[in-house]
Amino acid sequence: MKRPVRVLLEVGSKRVFASAVDWPGWSRSGRGEGDALLALAAYGPRYATALAGSGLGFVAPGEADDLQVVERRAGNSGTDFGVPTLGPAGDELPVDDAELDRLVRILRAGWVTFDGAAARATGITLRTGRRGGGRSLAKIVAHVFESERAYLGQLGGRSGRPTPDTPVADAWARLRADILEALDARAQGRPLTYPSRVRTPWSTRSFVRRVVWHLLDHAWEIEDRADLAVP
Repeated sequence: MKRPVRVLLEVGSKRVFASAVDWPGWSRSGRGEGDALLALAAYGPRYATALAGSGLGFVAPGEADDLQVVERRAGNSGTDFGVPTLGPAGDELPVDDAELDRLVRILRAGWVTFDGAAARATGITLRTGRRGGGRSLAKIVAHVFESERAYLGQLGGRSGRPTPDTPVADAWARLRADILEALDARAQGRPLTYPSRVRTPWSTRSFVRRVVWHLLDHAWEIEDRADLAVP
């Protein structure tokens, strides 16, 4: 018998996010709980495609009935703005080596998916308007880069700002190496090499959940606005 997908509902005043408890980054929203659950199920195949090379064996549920709501939390302004802000209570638990490996695989899958979408859309003008958006591809990539630097600060780490002449690939490689080092340090309980001054750092799971959601959300935006076939 197939095991149901455990789901957290983050209920704001204008928007509800449904997030898979055990699969960081798989979060979608709707105006109500039912809409959010339907959206989450609808994006299951795209999440499965993103994780296809991770070796984690994720299989998308067939329908919303395969989702099981196990936790509800009152949302906040971030929820209504369009960001899944609150994770499940279990996100604060310690992370062992096996769980860290699993989280890093999911994170790397998010990076691969975002990079792939950006590469495939290079040279294509992204659709704008009612079902498009405002940012160009270059601005989306820059936004994701700066967001990940900020998220690293929330985890408790730092990464240097690249100089104007730093190759883009080198800047991404440095940031991602710093992220992986900080994740390992947090999981092992050792001091970070380049600590930030954040007073209450995000947990390891919370960090991966936010970063992967952001990567996939923009990867899927790029695919949709560039009219790319979903790989």
